[in-house]
Amino acid sequence: MCGIVGVLGTHEVSPIILDALKRLEYRGYDSAGIATISNGTLARRRALGKLINLSDLLVHEPLPGKSGIGHTRWATHGAPSIANAHPHQAGRVAVVHNGIIENFRELRAALAAKGCNFQSDTDTETVALLFQDHLSAGLSPKEAARHTISALNGAFALCFLIEGEEDLLVVARKGSPLAIGHGKGEMYVGSDALALAPMTDRITYLEEGDWALITRAGAQIFDAEGQPVTRKIREIQRDALANDKGGYKHFMAKEIAEQPGVLADAIGHYVSADRRRIEIDASIDFTHASRLTMVACGTAFLACNVARYWFECLARLPVELDVASEFRYREPPLAADALALFVSQSGETADTLAALRYCSGKVAEVISVVNVAESTIARESDLALPIYAGLEIGVASTKAFTCQLTALFSLVVTAARQRGHISPEREAALVASLLSLPAIVTEALAIERKVQHIARSLAESRDILFLGRGQMYPLAMEGALKLKEISYIHAEGYPSGELKHGPIALVDKAVPVIVMAPRDALFDKTVSNMQEVMARGGRILLITDKAGAEAAGEGVWQTLILPDVDEILAPIIYAIPAQLLAYHTAVTKGTDVDQPRNLAKSVTVE
Repeated sequence: MCGIVGVLGTHEVSPIILDALKRLEYRGYDSAGIATISNGTLARRRALGKLINLSDLLVHEPLPGKSGIGHTRWATHGAPSIANAHPHQAGRVAVVHNGIIENFRELRAALAAKGCNFQSDTDTETVALLFQDHLSAGLSPKEAARHTISALNGAFALCFLIEGEEDLLVVARKGSPLAIGHGKGEMYVGSDALALAPMTDRITYLEEGDWALITRAGAQIFDAEGQPVTRKIREIQRDALANDKGGYKHFMAKEIAEQPGVLADAIGHYVSADRRRIEIDASIDFTHASRLTMVACGTAFLACNVARYWFECLARLPVELDVASEFRYREPPLAADALALFVSQSGETADTLAALRYCSGKVAEVISVVNVAESTIARESDLALPIYAGLEIGVASTKAFTCQLTALFSLVVTAARQRGHISPEREAALVASLLSLPAIVTEALAIERKVQHIARSLAESRDILFLGRGQMYPLAMEGALKLKEISYIHAEGYPSGELKHGPIALVDKAVPVIVMAPRDALFDKTVSNMQEVMARGGRILLITDKAGAEAAGEGVWQTLILPDVDEILAPIIYAIPAQLLAYHTAVTKGTDVDQPRNLAKSVTVE
């Protein structure tokens, strides 16, 4: 979602802020802006579109000053426009904001009754006007901040810059993440540590409800009740936040290629030294759990769909699965002996976090699978399992998905062992299969040249169907999601057995049907579904293994052959062609692969 940067520096801050905003481009945005204070005067520059437009504007209209804030906006209230771009200014106050102010209409009406004029359609401008109203009433910046923040309902990360206060930033967080960076005679604010990595490796993460007054000497932090609190300063690994493309055309291509390495890192974390067991360093107990509730959004939700098969098959643990945006409003009954599991790459997904908070205190344990160890979801879980994917910049998740599956599988094996459903010998065999994955993924990546050829044909399609059975059904949905995310081709994933219940009506020679089917116990049934497609002129792209390719028979349009893998782990390998097909189809069409339209990497608002 939106990116926030603030700097109290010793040098001109506009170029520093612009560079930091570039590191937040992966979040998605449609406009950007910077505000600074110079010689006691507040000024700002805003531009539509990519950051290059703001950069060009700053060349022609420089923005001097050693104190400033910046923002990349993803439109919520109000269409993308200069007037709606951040920072918003009211009198002496400029503000940047990530989130949604749910009661902004009531606040706006009250301010309008006082004679305030509005220049935008956004909820954020209301925050600036409210802060300025308190300053005009004679309150100090600290008291104006306290009164303003306490009046806001919703989710927000806020950073204020006040004219006449060149050594002050005011920040607040509720629902949306915000980090404070500590330098030598300088202080920084960012939506995440990535934005601040070139400037500092010393980070303080604000906790829920916190707000702070930041000067060049440090930060004074208050909790939601206004009481002074101390939050830990953490040292981050800057190497882990490197965001160069490494010679690849796109971050997505780089991240697909990185999967053998990051999978090896994840597997190495969860496998014991004797390479025969899964070791999770926690006291989590599956023994008496009555069921498991799994909640996530987007690609993480599809990872949970795969894990449901694993939990129910290997650990014999009943699983309830829901998308977070639905779960949180169903208010489902929860058993005290149940467990709840939440999956989020960023660890800040708003709906997933809200669902976690609904479950907290109602179930025996709350578990999360995250890529950001210091994220809110990780901190609020009883057990947070890291996926070790490293920084993922591309909006379409690739390496995070396969690493999520790896962490989830490790948890499944732990649950199966605790519940007495696998023997030590079976666990050792599963671990051996897991350890073989990096090499098998490397082999699977060798299909890329053939995928490029197939993608040229797929790019001409308006609609594409993906089919899969059993564990391959979630992969069919993942393949369809990836394709429509970055190529803008309409695609849907269905269980192969549901073909006759509706989707077959769409089949003709113009609609490719991509079938994900290793030679497993369900393969023959999938072949029957393929025959139904081909009988109606449909073109089949079969993704299978060598045995499946030989058994499929004639009539298949194209075949992608993947290396053999333990059947239980096939979803991790079959994610590779799904990713490559989406990537090369998008490249052929010339779309923005890393920052597809209308999408954001981290969805921190509803």
